[in-house]
Amino acid sequence: MRTFIFAFTLTISGTAALADGLSTAEQVRQASIRFLEQFAAEQAQDNYKVEFEPGTIDNRLALAQCTRPLDVKFTSDPFRTTHPSLQVSCKGEQPWRMYVTADVSILGPAQVAARPLARGERITPAMIGTETVKVNASRRGIIRTPAEVIGMEVRRPVQTGTVITPDILAAPDAVERGDHVIITAKSGTFSVSSRGKALANAAVGEQVLVENLRSARTIKARVVAPGHVEIPMQ
Repeated sequence: MRTFIFAFTLTISGTAALADGLSTAEQVRQASIRFLEQFAAEQAQDNYKVEFEPGTIDNRLALAQCTRPLDVKFTSDPFRTTHPSLQVSCKGEQPWRMYVTADVSILGPAQVAARPLARGERITPAMIGTETVKVNASRRGIIRTPAEVIGMEVRRPVQTGTVITPDILAAPDAVERGDHVIITAKSGTFSVSSRGKALANAAVGEQVLVENLRSARTIKARVVAPGHVEIPMQ
């Protein structure tokens, strides 16, 4: 699943602003456009198509002359909203900053339900398909590749054509109560294994109580794979 980093920032040439003596509404608008153009070019490399239009800026805007290039950055995740906010700022001798809201559409591949999905079903390749959607129309995010979905468990009923979002899915239990598991105690590169029995259900990454079959001790371990749990060596 794609995670967007808010540090996507572009420095815009301040030559025009310096020549005019003021950072006008049009100069701020042009800085925003260049930033969004670069963002669109970056996303095109990952097969996302970005369409955008910066918001209206009051033509009466008159800010102090900026002695340095303007900085522009997102202050909200453009992959989670169609109206992300941009911060345009000057870090010169008389610093200032202002905010512009843009209309942004990001079109790209996403996983959708190929048929109705019932709660508790495990996702198989036949249950899903890939379609081009407006990925930032959902605040819940999207899942781009089949590999991120297959094997996951459906948490609630889903209709055909629904975009698969992370909140719809849950990791299946990797161990179930009563399963025999391998307990690995690790310290650096050294490890020792023993056999145990799970006392509850748990997914990969979760903690579970297990009984060591050799010592009969009950210990808390972390599930690292189906049938395998791990504890730090004391």
